[in-house]
Amino acid sequence: MSGQLISIVVPLLNEVDSLRELHERIVAHVPKEFTYEIWFIDDGSTDGSWDVISRLAESDTNVHGLQLRRNYGKSAALQMGFDHASGEYVITMDADLQDDPAEIPRLIARLEEGLDLVSGWKKVRYDPITKTIPSRFFNAVTRWVSGIPLHDFNCGLKAYRRDVVKDVNVYGEMHRYVPLLAYWQGYRRIGEQVVAHHARKHGKTKFGLSRFINGFLDLVSIVFINRYLQRPMHFFGGLGTLFFMAGAVITTYLVIMRVLFNEYLSGRPLFILAIFMVVLGVQLFSTGLLAEMMTRNRTRGNDVNVREKC
Repeated sequence: MSGQLISIVVPLLNEVDSLRELHERIVAHVPKEFTYEIWFIDDGSTDGSWDVISRLAESDTNVHGLQLRRNYGKSAALQMGFDHASGEYVITMDADLQDDPAEIPRLIARLEEGLDLVSGWKKVRYDPITKTIPSRFFNAVTRWVSGIPLHDFNCGLKAYRRDVVKDVNVYGEMHRYVPLLAYWQGYRRIGEQVVAHHARKHGKTKFGLSRFINGFLDLVSIVFINRYLQRPMHFFGGLGTLFFMAGAVITTYLVIMRVLFNEYLSGRPLFILAIFMVVLGVQLFSTGLLAEMMTRNRTRGNDVNVREKC
């Protein structure tokens, strides 16, 4: 294990006052038996953060930086870090000093126990209530939908094996769903580690309440894509069949009422609803067939993730 490389990926936006201290603390807490590289990903900062990163890279050859042309978002910055990281283990953390670099050895130790991914859990948080309550609700919903028993999906402090970060694709607001993305890629050895959390020392948070709305929409998207991308007929066809059968049952009932009791169908809301449901069912079923044909033409096994080859 001597000399094994660790990559620390730090996405950031306007954290000029935190970067030097963060660098010192990372260097101080990387286990001595490992070598390391630090990737600072500047996501369009306007406060001089890039100048600090450049000077750190000049004074420490283990420091590397990427300056994005504009603010693309944390997911894009994180993906750039994943693309450039070359370590066998990859640690991610935020740049605001709320994540503690002293946790790095414990996260690495959990990976060496055989886990693919270790997610930090800020069990005790030093954030305003406007951030903690929505976060708890968001985590509960994500835990219920995904079936992954993590308490803090959004914790920036995580540790990965190299294969994990090379296989996932992070975009939109998906940075909080990396454990879910990894799980659906076949990395099922996911653990959790209680980590220290500190109050913000400099600047202000870059996230508002809108992130939870965007995060929920991304959760719906990722669940749909991962569960039904290869079998869209199961989703659209299932819904289409449900609507069609419901409409057919209502129509049959109305026809029987017309034949036996001479009731008129015209102008009845139930009749209009039945026709609507039948038409909608046919449309959904047709959509499923078209999506299935497109999927069959596109898929040639390129989405299959192979664990080993001998």
